[in-house]
Amino acid sequence: MIMDESSPRNGRTMFACLVGVSQVLGLASVVLTGVWLGQYRGGFAWDASPQEFNLHPLCMVLGLVFLQGDAILVYRVFSNEAKKNVKILHGVIHFFALIISIVGFVAVFDVHRASKIPDMYSLHSWCGMATFILFCVQWVVGLMFFLFPVTSSWLRAAYLPIHVFCGLVLLVMCIGSCLTGITEKLLFTIAPTYSLFASEGVMANVLGILLVGYGVLLVYLVTKEEYRRPPNPEEESLSVHFKTLTEGESPTSP
Repeated sequence: MIMDESSPRNGRTMFACLVGVSQVLGLASVVLTGVWLGQYRGGFAWDASPQEFNLHPLCMVLGLVFLQGDAILVYRVFSNEAKKNVKILHGVIHFFALIISIVGFVAVFDVHRASKIPDMYSLHSWCGMATFILFCVQWVVGLMFFLFPVTSSWLRAAYLPIHVFCGLVLLVMCIGSCLTGITEKLLFTIAPTYSLFASEGVMANVLGILLVGYGVLLVYLVTKEEYRRPPNPEEESLSVHFKTLTEGESPTSP
């Protein structure tokens, strides 16, 4: 009996520790991005200079990685809060991630236009643009299906697993795009000294490791069964309704 009582407590303690580690990794990624660009790349500006370009990686790491990851995590952290409130928080954090990422995209295209640099020719740009477009689609569809639903309950139940899956895929895509962007930036700026373990290269590599660690930990927290949000009556009714329509079972079927 003692073991039965201590096991859930230990699980909650482990969950809290892992969430804390994820926040340290995420915040460290944002801070290290700012330090890298401030110390080695001249800081930040909004004047079509290389310093404006520096806003692009900072906004991507802050918006599409850290904030998006935390938006996904709120369903685990606030598992006992009212589902509607968590939905609103989830949507609001994603909204801020969207605005910040738009600023990052405007910055890079603004600098390219001023410097007459071609757009959309690299693997990083292709992956980044695909990720951003899918993120926008995911956000809009999420609003229509869950926050301000305009669809039927059975359609929401059918789409929910797809929405969750796409959210995790987008987080992985965002981190992958960041890694290609970091590598591309280093090869453009310090290629002759990169292989000599230049301090800027080491710092940027550490940033990449932090991003990977954040992503791996988020995926683990979101997919581990014992950390899932317990179903509420609304979710159970959606599940039963969807099962009735797809499998022909009555709501009272075992």
